[in-house]
Parts: sequence; structure tokens; C-alpha cells
Amino acid sequence: MSYEVDRLVFTPDDVDLSRSPLAGQLDAETYVLGAFNPGLTRLANGNLLMMVRVAEALRKPIHGAKVHAIRWEGEEGSAGRYVLDAWPLEHADTSDPRKFLLTGGTWRVMALTSLSWLLPVELSPDGLAVVAVHYDRAVAPQGSWQCYGVEDARISRIDDRYWMTTCSVSPERHSTTLYSSDNGLDWRFEDMVLDHQNKDMLIFEGKVGGQFWAQTRPLGDLYFAYPPDSEWRAGPSINLATSPDLLHWKPCRQPGIRPHAATVATARMGGGTPPIRTKRGWLSLWHGVEPHEVVGIYRTYWTILDAEEPWRTVATQHPPLLEANPELTRPFEDKMYVRDVVFTTGIAEHGDVYVVASGEADLACRITHIPKTVFA
Repeated sequence: MSYEVDRLVFTPDDVDLSRSPLAGQLDAETYVLGAFNPGLTRLANGNLLMMVRVAEALRKPIHGAKVHAIRWEGEEGSAGRYVLDAWPLEHADTSDPRKFLLTGGTWRVMALTSLSWLLPVELSPDGLAVVAVHYDRAVAPQGSWQCYGVEDARISRIDDRYWMTTCSVSPERHSTTLYSSDNGLDWRFEDMVLDHQNKDMLIFEGKVGGQFWAQTRPLGDLYFAYPPDSEWRAGPSINLATSPDLLHWKPCRQPGIRPHAATVATARMGGGTPPIRTKRGWLSLWHGVEPHEVVGIYRTYWTILDAEEPWRTVATQHPPLLEANPELTRPFEDKMYVRDVVFTTGIAEHGDVYVVASGEADLACRITHIPKTVFA
């Protein structure tokens, strides 16, 4: 589908690395690999706030017959410092510029050539103009559990408090971490809430049956098959969990949103935007991935979940809501490293439209105005 308002609002060129948390700490040049996958919420002043994932990468990760990774080092609660780790090239697969695999082991071990931190970017009420970039409120690693970075914020506002889930990356685990704020700008680390490789955690913007609810997406290397004639396809899917306090989560017995066997376009799926209340139920935007080459084709889809039983689907559509738009990224052709990727991560109401925030091509922040009538 095409929309009247659909544009990039924040790109790598808009990031001032002299104000980065890493500035002046590495004896190596860095650049912005991507400024993308923004969490989105509305502030008390009416403006919108994006929490932009800034992937700060080494300009030359390979030198001296070694490949290098950025890592935060320090004690919990300390300012810490950023260091470089060097790995011999003969033990690394460097075919992907974003990461490298360490070879020779029984299981896959990966390291990154970039480190991600979160940058608050304040937008006009319609999301189309940058009002301020709050470098002094950036969210960066602060413990060993996120020594390789903080990624992909998702923001939910519940009872006038803001809650932000993030992916924290480290050799210890790939976990979900929770932050809170009373104004949407100043974030406090709460705790780790989900363990290894449970990604795309999205907290519903409101309680159901007196409990907090969330969508989750556990990952693994093994999935059990559905019967041959099932309408479902085995693979990564969107699960549900409940909590009394946002810190302790119990998986829901009922399945959530699952891949349909009738299409490969959503063979792999995961959460996109925190579910928000509508007259029909909870509106959830999520991503489906069609297998293609290395990364796959990422598209955005929508589902409305029952207001009281959010494991039940009220309405959905197979055609995608959003697809990658090459025209938007054409001016940044020299910076492109993936294609066919739109990854929707935030939503806010604005009159008769939803302001939808996405990461475009793992490169920039895209804002799209989607009429509410689309989901009627």
C-alpha cells in the first residue's frame, strides 16, 4: 500500500558522533552504520519522542591481520569505558560487514563490528520534523549484560508512566531489559526481564484482567512440526506473557500470532509495535520475513486482538501494510548494506491517522501516516 505521508525523518547523517557515548574513547575511527528501529511515544508537551538505535561501527574493523569488535568494560553502575577486542582473521568469517562469525566451534559464535546505543529524538506532533536531539539523555551500556550494545527500543505508556523494553547484547546472554521514565526522556534501568534470545518484547498499553500483558518472541534452532494439513507453519512466532508488576513474566498457555502455512511471506515473524487499544480490540503491527538470500524480505502486517482474550484474532489481512520503499533510500545508496527491509517499531495516534515509525533498510527512521480507516 502507498500512503500520502511517508518519508525518512532521521538518517545517519543527522547523528553527531562527537556527542556519542563512545566519543574520544577508541583509538579507531567510527561511523554511523544505521540510525533506525525507533521506539515511539507521545510526550506530555504533545511532541513525539523516538528512541533511535544508533549502530556505531568501526570504519576499518580489519587491520593488522585481525578483525575488531567494540565492547563496553566496567563495573555495574560505573561510567565504564569502551575497548576494542582483536580476533585473528584465520578464525573469523568476515563476509558480513556488520558482524563476524568465529569459526572452529561446535555452535555459532558471533561478534559485532558495531555497538548500538539509544538516542532520544524529539519530533513535532505529526512526527515529520525534528525538534530536538537529546544527546545528554542517551541510553548506553551500563553493565556486562549489555557490553555489546543496547538495541531496538519499544515504548509503552501505561497510567502516565513510560516503559521501554530493549534488547541487551553480551556474551552472557541476549536478553530483554526494561527501563522506565516519568517523562519519556529520562530513563531509569529497572532490570533484566526475559532471558536468552527472547526478542521483540512489546508491552500492551493497558491492562487486561488486572494484569500486564506482553508479546514476546523466543528464538531457537529447533521447532516442532504442525500436522501436514495444518493452517499453521512451524517456526518463530509471536507469543504472549502476563505479569503482575512488569518485572516477573509468565508465559501464556494459548498461542499468539503464528505463521500461516498458506504463505512464505510470513514464514518467520516477530512483534513490531506495542499493542494499542482501539474500538475493535488491541491493534498489533508486526513483521513477517520471507526467506530470500541472506537477510530475507521484511514487511509489516497488522492484526487486531480481542480486548479481553488477546490470544484470539479479531481481524487481520495477508497483504502487507508496509513494504520497503527504495525511493526513500535512493539518496543514501552509498550507505546501503541491506535491502527489502522495513521494520516497524512504534505507533502513536494523531487525529484520524496513526503515526507509524519504522526502521528502513536498517539505515534510517521512516515515518508513515496510516489512516485509521485501514483497520476499521
